[in-house]
Amino acid sequence: MDPNAVKSTLSNLAFGNVMAAAARDYQKELLAQEKAQPSSSVNEEVDLDELMDDPELEKLHADRIAALKKEAEKRETWKKKGHGEYREISEGDFLGEVTGSEKVICHFYHKEFYRCKIMDKHLKSLTPKHIDTKFIKLDAENAPFFVTKLAIKTLPCVILFRQGVAVDRLVGFQDLGGKDDFSTRILEALLIKKGIIAEKKDEDEDNEYPDSTRKVVRSSTIAGSDSDSD
Repeated sequence: MDPNAVKSTLSNLAFGNVMAAAARDYQKELLAQEKAQPSSSVNEEVDLDELMDDPELEKLHADRIAALKKEAEKRETWKKKGHGEYREISEGDFLGEVTGSEKVICHFYHKEFYRCKIMDKHLKSLTPKHIDTKFIKLDAENAPFFVTKLAIKTLPCVILFRQGVAVDRLVGFQDLGGKDDFSTRILEALLIKKGIIAEKKDEDEDNEYPDSTRKVVRSSTIAGSDSDSD
């Protein structure tokens, strides 16, 4: 037998065995992939079906929707009552305003007193953030009956009402450090402490509010004697 022919035959047989083995391995890999894919797809479908039919998830979703709807209804009710906007009212509107909401902050002011303007600025900043509380202002000169009834002697005077009853007050800046440059956050913290507004969980830093007014002004009294010293 020709040695070269034998060598060629053996070589062809070896190459054929390698290719056959490779073909078998490739076929096994394809079969394994085909088996795995339907299994994975079925598992995904089962998982999705289970999630769709999970009563706990459905309850959580329903509760969340109900809570959002209730919150939206409350906000709409508050807005109809004048919440969310720092408004000036007249003496004739006073009783209806303070008895028409659960929590009301009323600023008795004088248009010529600078400290009243400072208080206005801070209250206006707080109003949209604390929509569950009504913020209003009343010109003390045009409300002599309630100024006397509430024994208001120094301005600015911020009176806090709950269910139409005056429960507390801020007189001048004496609870705010006695200075004109207190921040809105200082006033907010004081009102939270007094329970007339609620603390917000998503509070930001002081830059949430405009810079505090830093004019040096004199404390003013209802009689016009604005000589209070700090």
